[in-house]
Amino acid sequence: MAQLETCWNEVHRRIDKTCRQAGRDPSSVRLIAVSKTRTVPEITALHALGQQRFGENYVQEFVAKWEALALPALEPPLEWHFIGALQRNKTRAVAERADWVHGIDRLNIAQRLSKQRPDSHPPLQVCLQVNLSGEPGKAGVAEADLEPLAAAVAELPGLRLRGLMTLPAPSTDPAEQRRPFRRLRELHDRLNTRGHRLDTLSMGMSGDLEAAILEGATLVRVGTALFGPRNAQGTQA
Repeated sequence: MAQLETCWNEVHRRIDKTCRQAGRDPSSVRLIAVSKTRTVPEITALHALGQQRFGENYVQEFVAKWEALALPALEPPLEWHFIGALQRNKTRAVAERADWVHGIDRLNIAQRLSKQRPDSHPPLQVCLQVNLSGEPGKAGVAEADLEPLAAAVAELPGLRLRGLMTLPAPSTDPAEQRRPFRRLRELHDRLNTRGHRLDTLSMGMSGDLEAAILEGATLVRVGTALFGPRNAQGTQA
């Protein structure tokens, strides 16, 4: 697992360097290790280095890992972020296990998570996913529908609306990378002027985390830069 430690240190070096460039405290950016398709030993090895936050995209895989790592409990405890698309018939498994859900773009999904969140659990931390490109069929709420969705989700018991998330089209141009992240920050700030108390921008992955941090990211979702190339299943992070 020596390579994993090297990669973990390099990702943190990139985060720290960019925060200094932006005049930000590096502690203001938290790293989510996107562990989809990765093994339990890889997760425990990364946790041993100090990584606490892990992101999963597929409900069945998430549940299997959650159960495998539930006992004996790791210290500090793992913080599970569900970052994939969520179907109506799979919300209960996530509501009962996850700490965060990043991809909410429909009120009915939020309502099901609210109803299914156990009373014994703290509120489920949630982000709304925004489709900034306007592409039909792409996940995320349209900008025009964001404010009413945010208002409705903020009222649901068992949930705490923390912020916004986006998954922009890949680009290798730093200026183009920053454009959608800047827009998400503007939407975040606009919601706060409407009375929300958002504090989270979930944006930036292996290839564009610097652009995201420069535009205010507080959570970056990194998979490939930590673990190396993935299996064919799913989109790389």
